[in-house]
Amino acid sequence: MEIVLLTALGVGGATVIGAVLGFALKEISHRFSDIVLSLAAGVMLAAAVIGLILPSLEYGGKSGLSGTVVGIFCGALCLNLMDKAVPHLHRLTGVDQEAHPAGTEQLDKVLLFVMAIAIHNLPEGVAAGVGFGTGNTGEAMTIAAGIALQNIPEGMVIIAPMLAAGMSRGRTFIAALATGLIEVLGTLLGYFAVSLSAAVLPFALAFAGGTMLYVISDEMIPETHAHGCECGATYALLGGFCLMLAMSHYMG
Repeated sequence: MEIVLLTALGVGGATVIGAVLGFALKEISHRFSDIVLSLAAGVMLAAAVIGLILPSLEYGGKSGLSGTVVGIFCGALCLNLMDKAVPHLHRLTGVDQEAHPAGTEQLDKVLLFVMAIAIHNLPEGVAAGVGFGTGNTGEAMTIAAGIALQNIPEGMVIIAPMLAAGMSRGRTFIAALATGLIEVLGTLLGYFAVSLSAAVLPFALAFAGGTMLYVISDEMIPETHAHGCECGATYALLGGFCLMLAMSHYMG
């Protein structure tokens, strides 16, 4: 349990690390953020397939394939329904980082942006927690590492829009911290869900994998290919995938 709690804090803390970097860098070029986000997308893609979907097939037995496919689509559908209520991250992470006059409309937009990230962080946290249900701590840690890596650039991009909208540095940091705490909660929820019933493990693994695949396809790749850095982003994604492949090989 201790390692699960530490992992949860690490996954959520990565957002805070990104926020601190956001304060330090202030202005982050699209090229830099696209490369980092693509690297994280590659890591998450490998983590979803190797750490969640393939184990779901393994633990599912004879009905493993059908259960895994249903779980993947249920996970994707869950985030699809969330997107009906909150804006797509790839539209909001491109918020102009130049200074804007502080106003209610701008602040409302930024707070909606923060809420969107917080809501999307919950299933990512669940995916990290569910990974521990397989009993393979090394594999679970690689999944968590992949999600944490993705959280760093995410934490970086939420700082500038909040500051530009007129929020104080203290409140901005608290908002970033809150999005990280949501992920901690999700990690613990995922862990306890599969701990209570081993029967739900195959579905839970596939569900978590489906949520990650949805985030990669619907949010991360469109964002990284929207600013003229498609080639660099593609190779960064491949690099992230191979990095996670190596981590899984040596830690699994």
